[in-house]
Amino acid sequence: MSSLDSFWMPFTPNREFKNAPRMVHSASGATYQTDDGRSILDGISGLWCVSAGHRHPKISDAMKSQIDVLDFASSFQVGHPGAFQLADRIASIAPPGLDRVFLVNSGSEACDTAMKLALAYWRVSGQGQRNLFIGRERGFHGVGFGGISVGGMVNNRNAFGTSLLRTDHLRSTWDVENQAFIRGQPELGVEMADELESRIIALHGASNIAAVIIEPIACSTGVLVPPKGYLKRIREICDRHQLLLIFDEVITGFGRTGNMFASTTFDVIPDMILFAKTVTNGAAPLGGVIVKRSIHDALMNGPPHLAELMHGYTYSGHPLSCAAALAMIDVIEQEGLIDQVNALSPYFEDAVHSLADLDKVVSVRNFGLAAGIELKAKDGAPGQRGFQAQALAFKHGVLTRAPGDTLVLAPPFISTRGQIDQMVDAFRKAIIETD
Repeated sequence: MSSLDSFWMPFTPNREFKNAPRMVHSASGATYQTDDGRSILDGISGLWCVSAGHRHPKISDAMKSQIDVLDFASSFQVGHPGAFQLADRIASIAPPGLDRVFLVNSGSEACDTAMKLALAYWRVSGQGQRNLFIGRERGFHGVGFGGISVGGMVNNRNAFGTSLLRTDHLRSTWDVENQAFIRGQPELGVEMADELESRIIALHGASNIAAVIIEPIACSTGVLVPPKGYLKRIREICDRHQLLLIFDEVITGFGRTGNMFASTTFDVIPDMILFAKTVTNGAAPLGGVIVKRSIHDALMNGPPHLAELMHGYTYSGHPLSCAAALAMIDVIEQEGLIDQVNALSPYFEDAVHSLADLDKVVSVRNFGLAAGIELKAKDGAPGQRGFQAQALAFKHGVLTRAPGDTLVLAPPFISTRGQIDQMVDAFRKAIIETD
């Protein structure tokens, strides 16, 4: 086995990990296997992405077939059928009016791409002064400089603050006094959206704002669910002041909220949707931006021999990634995975809220197949209890993540009730065993 020294792991305390590695070597369905023969339930769907279960045969077969025909083709002034087929397929399941698809490799690239599209759109529209972006506190939009700029997770920004783009941030929708143990959407809090108009637009002027970008559910920060009516009011304010609205659905897209997109779940249509993760079931890197046709068409100008948008990536529309995504959409539709999400969600909700009786649990939040169980922070050491509980959960057979002191549970769509029970039981043991 490798010494572990050479690989600098992302978003990981490397020294701690390499002293006590948590290694998996194979996976199947909703379960990982370790080198010492243990089974670990995948409580975070890989990393919010393996929603159809690991090594789904239809996705594996599609990728194997593809590599025997075409391993790589650039999307720079040459094409291959898979990229066009995938764009057509995504456009067919996206909310009405969003039917142009720019393919990238990750959610981070999708965010930076959407921000570039917004800037380019306003420039060709004669409003190039619109270069301010509005994000939200506790939001996560990847790790590109654009995504960090509009993101609102403080630790992700601290080391890079002097290099960020012009941004301002809405407050988070989290209200500890009224939302601590709410099931689904909070009834109270729609007025939080009014800050966009009363403070941010009043301060900066609508004519200087390029776009508002938010996650329908802020999942990476511990599953913060928007109050009823909040997203609709954000849309109304954006319409009133002619602001672009971008939904980051890198996590919520392709089924986790009980529809293909959370935009449909919450009945709000943005101007762009970011996607990644579940689109390939985690089998290959792929992300993208679904764009309203009017934005796309505004950029289709200039000399016909020049690219309308000077942007893209070597692996945009990679043949293997497109094959995986086309197969995954087939799996979602043909195997009724969204129906499974809707059928399992009430049981999942009851299961995670059963942890509310523990003294160390200060909040439980959930929507669809996503939940955050927030633990009481240790005095003077925020995040330490969450970190400890995450390691203990692995010891008890469940992989999870802990942003701060919140354990996240986001099981694959194929999970059984028995597996949900095992995940929650492991959480209970882990939480009790924390110092």
